Amino acid sequence: MCSSGVAVRLLLLAFIPSAVSAVQKLTVSPERGTYLNISSSRVNDCGVCTGAGLLQRCGPSLMIKDGPPVSIAFQCSRPQDVFSVEIVRNIECTTKLCNGHIIQADSDSLPFLDFSRKFTWNLKASAPNAFKIDFSNFGVRQINPSERCPDGHSYTLWALQATGDVAVGKYCTMGPVRSAQILNDGSFSLDVPPGQKLQNSQFDVSVGEEIKSLAKITLSFPKGTSSSELLSPNYPDSFPDDDLMEWYVQVPDKHKTAIQFLNVSEPRCLKKEAGVEYHGNLRAAVLLSLTEPQPTQIPGKFTFMLRNCEMDTRHAGSRGLLLHLKVSASSATSSVSCDVDMNNMEGLSLHIERLRPASGCEMKVNSVPKERIAITGRSYLTFQDCVPEELHITAMRVIECGQLKDCPTRPARLLVPALPTCLPAPLSSVTWTLRPPQRGAVELSSPTDLLKQSLPGQQCNDGFIIRVAEDDGTTVGHFCPEGAIQKVQLHTNVSVTVSAVDDKGLRTPFRHLLDAIFKAEISERYIFTVSPETDTPVLLATPGWPAGMKSYSTVSWIVSIPPTMDAQLMFANLSQPKCSNRHTNIWVQRVGFLEEEYSRREDEEPDSEIAVSGSFYLNMSNCMPEKGHFGVITKVTLQKSKNLLLTILSVVASLVVIFVTVLVVVCLVIRKKKKALNHHVSIYNPNGTSFLPGHNGFPKTRGDNESHVYASIEETLIYTDLLRKGAEMGVYGKVDTYRPFAGHTDSQKPLVGGDADTEDMPVGAYQQFQAPPLPVRPRSHMQCLVDNVIYQSEGGEENSPNLGPRLEPDRGN
Repeated sequence: MCSSGVAVRLLLLAFIPSAVSAVQKLTVSPERGTYLNISSSRVNDCGVCTGAGLLQRCGPSLMIKDGPPVSIAFQCSRPQDVFSVEIVRNIECTTKLCNGHIIQADSDSLPFLDFSRKFTWNLKASAPNAFKIDFSNFGVRQINPSERCPDGHSYTLWALQATGDVAVGKYCTMGPVRSAQILNDGSFSLDVPPGQKLQNSQFDVSVGEEIKSLAKITLSFPKGTSSSELLSPNYPDSFPDDDLMEWYVQVPDKHKTAIQFLNVSEPRCLKKEAGVEYHGNLRAAVLLSLTEPQPTQIPGKFTFMLRNCEMDTRHAGSRGLLLHLKVSASSATSSVSCDVDMNNMEGLSLHIERLRPASGCEMKVNSVPKERIAITGRSYLTFQDCVPEELHITAMRVIECGQLKDCPTRPARLLVPALPTCLPAPLSSVTWTLRPPQRGAVELSSPTDLLKQSLPGQQCNDGFIIRVAEDDGTTVGHFCPEGAIQKVQLHTNVSVTVSAVDDKGLRTPFRHLLDAIFKAEISERYIFTVSPETDTPVLLATPGWPAGMKSYSTVSWIVSIPPTMDAQLMFANLSQPKCSNRHTNIWVQRVGFLEEEYSRREDEEPDSEIAVSGSFYLNMSNCMPEKGHFGVITKVTLQKSKNLLLTILSVVASLVVIFVTVLVVVCLVIRKKKKALNHHVSIYNPNGTSFLPGHNGFPKTRGDNESHVYASIEETLIYTDLLRKGAEMGVYGKVDTYRPFAGHTDSQKPLVGGDADTEDMPVGAYQQFQAPPLPVRPRSHMQCLVDNVIYQSEGGEENSPNLGPRLEPDRGN
């Protein structure tokens, strides 16, 4: 066969015709690692023998392994009409290389030239790799097993499985198939008809990929129009049960591929469904059934896989899964024109760039070629030979303000624009860059649906996701609608990006997603306002999760709880660092109360779960980590309040106290007015005589003249004791100074920040309830919006944030 020892070396010693016995004799000596099979299709016509005399053994078949030369004899004059010869060699592949090549040569097999010959190479790879046969020299094409190749050389590829051997396909030379990979074990054979010499050729064998399919066939089509037919394994028998076959198609640039089913037989399935799955570069997988129309305009390289189900073989009429298909490739020269007007797109600019600069895609703006496109107004665009996978389209807008007093009072709308459908690729993302002024902050809120964070156990399923990040690229969090977060406040430059979660893009304009407005600076780096629902737990993650919060940064969640509900807080996925300066801290404080409900540092054992009655602040701060990071996911769950009766009694008691206080004040006012009637006053008499009202008689005693009753009482004297006690508790200031009440009432609605001006308010003027400021701590945002400048409040004191009105939740019971 071949000089490299892939086949056998056959030495012809004699063709000795015998007039009596008509015996032909040969001496053969197979190469090392090769063995010879000689078999007869007609058992009684002729035999093949070894040995001589009494040791001679004859039979219908003979296998000769490598070793010393062996003499054989045929018991008929034309053994080539009865016997066929198979020459077999084994090739094993380790994890890195294989121990041989497939070389077909006829130099040493000429004695068997008149026989039907088959050359077989058994190949084996170390799991989980496949072995790979390279046909790049001339390529092969698949044919029906019943067909014959024009040159008489037909190749067959087998996959050897524990459930049985599978014929991957039969092939002829000159075709688009450039390589084949078989999982673990397989064989490759060449059949040559009698009397035909071998065509000298060599195929490289190498270690392949870690494939998950039965086999993977690679096809490469030339430029222009071409096609090739493919058959499912074991055709015309059924494809193996619950198995997978894979084809990888390569086409030149500016070419497209069409898949057409010529013949298909669907199996009866017990589990799963049979179908064809398509995977392309930069595209999501598409799974189609065997009866659906298959793609006809597939750009670039792609993979498609035939999947079989677990078949029901109990019905005799079921043929199983059979598929005969045609793959056609053709050039795809195209030109797309598009008129784009960004003047009415909420201030957005459009940006288009090519992902593969070396491709044949050509872009023009108003007939001028461009490598990148940026549009702020109206432009006429042209795209020549550009496929969607080659283009990346985004929209952007910068919203900034120099001075807080000059910032717009109305929020800026953040919504995805409706771009023209003539663009050759969908919109991938929209980004808004928000730059607040000095001593300013950014506030994001949803005009319709509240927001939620995209977290494990709280995923987003809306086809898009909102990423909020700081100006240095640090992610604050990923959000989407249908949550419990009313608004997000950030003391930093912010970018908000709405991105599609798949390759379909943002072609369809979405509803009004967010509002953005600039407000006065906040004392924390981040503040979230949250209104949980009674039947849905809420997950709140620290900014930057899971990477951890920035050093020294702080965050507060203002959580509104309905009056009849309690909140259960569970700290999950808590990660604490080793601090080199300061400490991390987690603490909870109820709205309207000075004392803390809960507080833990990184060096203290945390509670896994705590209960809070009423609305509260959840505050966290980070240290300067030496090792590790600070991050936590807090789960907030609402439940019926256990202290509902106590709350009702407290309300009733408060109402009684108010009623008694009002009654006392009314009585004092009435007595005051009654006494005032006894004061001497001048009365006008139209007759011209003035007189003083009074009674004649003796002066009264102290008990009779009521000299001990005050005509009027100073209010400060009435409330002196109360004010003094309040000062001792730290609720009021000096006892001789009146200040508006700043405590907590159940009727409280808005939360007014601690920076609200109350010094110049009239004593009798009405003032809304003031919530206690967020806990005073070192600012976490001293890196302000201008480099190398640190801003500080007047007097060196920190202003608490103006949190704006807090709406009591109207959801839940």
